Amino acid sequence: MSEMAAPSVLGQAELRCRIIDTALTLGAERGWDEVHLHDVAARLDISLADIARHFAGKDAIVEAWFERADAALLAAPEAPGWHLLSPRERLQHAIFSWLRALAPHRQLAAEMLRYKLHPEHLHLQVQGVLRVSRTVQWIREVALLPATGWRRECEEAALTAIYLTTFAYWLRDDSLGASRSRNLLDRLLARAEWVAGWLEGMDRVKAPASRAGPSTSKAGSGADSGG
Repeated sequence: MSEMAAPSVLGQAELRCRIIDTALTLGAERGWDEVHLHDVAARLDISLADIARHFAGKDAIVEAWFERADAALLAAPEAPGWHLLSPRERLQHAIFSWLRALAPHRQLAAEMLRYKLHPEHLHLQVQGVLRVSRTVQWIREVALLPATGWRRECEEAALTAIYLTTFAYWLRDDSLGASRSRNLLDRLLARAEWVAGWLEGMDRVKAPASRAGPSTSKAGSGADSGG
């Protein structure tokens, strides 16, 4: 028995969502590696051409699913009082908004990533790097981080490491409400916050010294000439 009516009855946006959801259901049933697009088409009682109008291949469905997580991330600032939170709190809420969107199929997410890491899937790995970079940029924007220049570059590198470390840990975290992942993220953000504060303190120390340097030099040369 098919899960939906023919595509002519439904809008294309709804059909696209059904394709994603059906692929996820099949993946949960048999493992992601065993999901074939012709099975998705058969389950939905549509043709492969209908799927191709929306997705270039199976990995495009994976990307569309991760885009749902991005959408959940981008909705995080709509929460009341978002601007009143500290940057650290905003980062924690943002990253967990992204993870929560994937939570119903967490095991499947791990299988998808293993699939991408097969040696013959180099093109998928390149896409994965671009996806990570894009998601990190959205996390920075959602968290309202203002850094520019070299500070922004350091911040992006640190945030990428924190995001990937938390994601990898979360994939195998069976604690209630992913509490261990939350604790890990909080520790990583606290450490990054301390390092950022230390760098800012070093900048404050260097700035007066650099301004005092030339004036001290001039005063010294004046004393020498007076002698």
